[in-house]
Amino acid sequence: MTRSPRRTRRMLQVAGAGAAALLALSACSSSDSGSDSGSDSAKAGSSASSSSKLSGTVTVFAAASLKESFTTLGKEFEQEHPGTKVTFNFGGSDSLAAGITGGAPADVFAAASPKTMKIVTDAGDASGTPATFVRNQLEIATLPGNPDKISSLKDLTRSGLKVVLCDKEVPCGAAVQKALDASSLKLTPVSYEQDVKSALTKVELKEADAAVVYKTDVKAAGDKVEGVEFPESSEAINDYPIALLKDAPNAGAAKAFIELVSSAEGQKVLTEAGFLKP
Repeated sequence: MTRSPRRTRRMLQVAGAGAAALLALSACSSSDSGSDSGSDSAKAGSSASSSSKLSGTVTVFAAASLKESFTTLGKEFEQEHPGTKVTFNFGGSDSLAAGITGGAPADVFAAASPKTMKIVTDAGDASGTPATFVRNQLEIATLPGNPDKISSLKDLTRSGLKVVLCDKEVPCGAAVQKALDASSLKLTPVSYEQDVKSALTKVELKEADAAVVYKTDVKAAGDKVEGVEFPESSEAINDYPIALLKDAPNAGAAKAFIELVSSAEGQKVLTEAGFLKP
């Protein structure tokens, strides 16, 4: 049967309209699918972010001289990561290293010298390579007002003066010995203390006339002592390394704490406490 040109044109218009409708429906369906996919991706990302949220306790073994600055950083870390808690074990670096190699559970070790850190790395108890994050310099702590008029390292050798030093195995004590050797001086203290805070406390309690400690400790003590700088201290500046421990119970949060210590924010706290930049 022969169709008229008008009828044929009408049928083509209907067919074109149907095809356009199908294309529009397909595009709409594709768009909806893409929207669902994007939503699913966002949900997955949110889930991943939630699962990577830090929590739990971070145990930090740190040199006694880091007490004030690390306590401040610990509080900042807890505020930045709700659900976490930072606990510290402050003491002589050699004792802390012995505890770690002896199996004491800890996440981070911050030592006052590479030598004490080496105890831990040699035992295979550190994860990765320790990084120096600050340095520290010695200073003489005297009684307020410096009644004995101490002005040099040599003055500490005067007869009748009660001087306290850190034990030679402690980084502070090793640094003092290095400074004494550099100036060819011999000094016999009334006592050797197991960490720098203990040495400083002897002066604060007026049980000693002077102690050789770190600048950071003199600064932290405020008006309880008076600081006396001496040139030989430049020969005995200590590097402070920090490391994630191999069997860290909370490695994720431990890494984040180390990152805070090394960050601009962390370095600001440390330099304000008197530490030198690495």
